[in-house]
This record gives sequence, C-alpha cells and structure tokens, in this order.
Amino acid sequence: MRIILGIYSKLCRKYGSLNWWPTTLENELHPKYHGKKLNDRQRFEIVVGAILTQNTAWKNVEKAIFNLNREKLIDAKKLAKINVKRLAQLIRPAGYYNQKAERLKIVADFFVNNPDILKTKSIPGLRQKLLPIKGIGPETADSIILYAAEKPIFVIDAYTKRIFSRLGFCKENVSYEELQQLFMKNLRHDTKLFNNYHAVLVEHAKNNCRKKPLCNDCLLRRECRSFKKLFCK
Repeated sequence: MRIILGIYSKLCRKYGSLNWWPTTLENELHPKYHGKKLNDRQRFEIVVGAILTQNTAWKNVEKAIFNLNREKLIDAKKLAKINVKRLAQLIRPAGYYNQKAERLKIVADFFVNNPDILKTKSIPGLRQKLLPIKGIGPETADSIILYAAEKPIFVIDAYTKRIFSRLGFCKENVSYEELQQLFMKNLRHDTKLFNNYHAVLVEHAKNNCRKKPLCNDCLLRRECRSFKKLFCK
C-alpha cells in the first residue's frame, strides 16, 4: 500500500535517520545513537534495554544502563550471577526494579546457555525461542529481533497504535499481530526501513500525536483529515 510508505517518507523527511537503538560505545558509560556496527556486548545491551524500557521512559532506562556500565555488568554471565537485590538497586531508575531485576537474571541465564541465539536465521524460530522467557512479550521479543539481531520484523507499540488508529487504518484496540501484519504485508522486509519507521513514529507521537494531539502543525494532518478522524479537526 503506497500510502503506508508515503507516511514514512513524510516522517523521514522531518526526522531523518535516527539510528536506533542507542548503545554504549567503548570506554563510555552513556548509551547514544551512533549508527555504527554493533558488537556482541552492544547487542546484549539492547536486550537489557528492551527489558528495562517496559512501562517507563527511555531517559530512565539510560540512567539504569549507566549504572550497569559503571559496574561493567552489561554481560550475560555477570548478570546471571549478581545478587538480585543489588541488581534491583542498580536499575532502580527504570522503575519496577524488583520485577525487572528478576527478569533480567532470567534473560541473562538464557543467554548464557544460548550464546548464539541472536544468530538464529529464522525470524519465526527466534521469536518462538524468545517468547516463552518470562518478561518477554511480543513487543520486547520483536525489539530484540529488530534491533539486537538486526532482522526485519516490524515492532508495534502504543505510539504506532495511536497514530495509525487516528489515521483510520485500525481501531484503537487493534491486536498486536493485526497491526503488525499491516506493515509486514505492505512494506519490503528491510531491517533499516523497519528500524527507522518505528523510530520516526515514536518521535512523531512525542512531538505531535500525543494523547491530546497537537494537530495544527502536524505533517500528517492532511492524511488524518482524509480519513475523517475526529482527533485532528
């Protein structure tokens, strides 16, 4: 569907290439958007970040990752061994820290026992291995697949649902799988495209398509009106 690619083109012209996911460069402590080739430590950092970012803002996750970097704990073997209470205190800025500490240790243990898991060639096969892990749902699994394993699967989040329901493509309560298929069926399966499309949707949701939308200068206002949505009069 050309309109889906057209929406991306408009968003991309405004926001550019955002180089998601932010990871920490060597000898640094803060994750940043850099667009460089990922190493194994950075791939695992993305896995950690995907757990930490659940139900919180990224700025809070950055603080938690800074603490883990400072202690040299972006490492599956070290996280699997660390005391869960100590880990909880280190990731406290990310919220739900006791729950997330438990989940991080479970994920770390899984990666210790499956060190080559991200090299799984089949996307459905990799997804099938990740989803049974406690704390990994569809959005987290797909974030790991897209950003850490660098395989083309489209990540759906609350921002994507908000924007595309307002544009008229789906209902607000659309299922994860249904909305994901809209993108998977209508876009070429390209990791960079899926990566940046998700990134610019998040950026646009934060800038304009908020819970209470700011429509006057929204670059998608024309499309929104064409679907006669009440949000963007």
